[in-house]
Amino acid sequence: MRSRASFKGHPIHAMLVSYPFAFLTGGWGFGVAGALAKQPELTTVSRYLVPAGVVAGLLAAVPGIIDYRGSVPPESSAKSRATSHALINTTALALFTAGWMLGRGSQRTIVPLAFQTLGAAAISFGGWLGGTLVYRNQIGVDHRYANAGKWQEETREPGRSRALTSAAAALGVNQMKLVHAGDERIVVSRTEQGHAAFADRCTHRGGPLSDGVLICGTVQCPWHGSQFDVRTGDVKCGPADRKIRTYEMEPVHVPMRSA
Repeated sequence: MRSRASFKGHPIHAMLVSYPFAFLTGGWGFGVAGALAKQPELTTVSRYLVPAGVVAGLLAAVPGIIDYRGSVPPESSAKSRATSHALINTTALALFTAGWMLGRGSQRTIVPLAFQTLGAAAISFGGWLGGTLVYRNQIGVDHRYANAGKWQEETREPGRSRALTSAAAALGVNQMKLVHAGDERIVVSRTEQGHAAFADRCTHRGGPLSDGVLICGTVQCPWHGSQFDVRTGDVKCGPADRKIRTYEMEPVHVPMRSA
């Protein structure tokens, strides 16, 4: 699912997360090394790296929130995973901040390091969840198949079949477009038999059908491969066992192309 916060197709959140991870885990590492070697210089490095990491984490969270609200499909397994990812990383920043504040002006390192150790474990688990969102749920991945065209997305007035019709007018055969109609996410598509509109939610795990493949009137979910008839909504191949919702569309006028 293409990132809403991106630069030339590249997700900004993925660009920024390496900085807080490097600064925070590095600060924790220097803190541990300083305590074990009894070298105050190493502890000083830690005290500079940790706040830098917290600030970098807050900056990285901004595009992450944008993608959470606009790119992660609602009512899906990815949404619950993304929520856990956000909460765990927020907890990690709080733990590192608490450890840094407790260590300021104090010679005691055990308690601050305990907080930062928990923070390092939390941010590592949060990073694992983030990787799962990308590699399993394909959040932030902008991919199109042959003849599918570029990713298309727009917002229209809710509850109007005419709006869906105008959104579909420029589509080629086997192309799709995601339309936000109020709180609904609707996919308009064009098949060899004409245009069709259906809900952008796989009934298996809530995957975004708009990011899948459309061939011969059948759309395939990009997450687990469930297939649906775009006109009737019927399941053509599992693991989904419930049909998807379809929408009525007015006839679409397709302009003739000059030779």
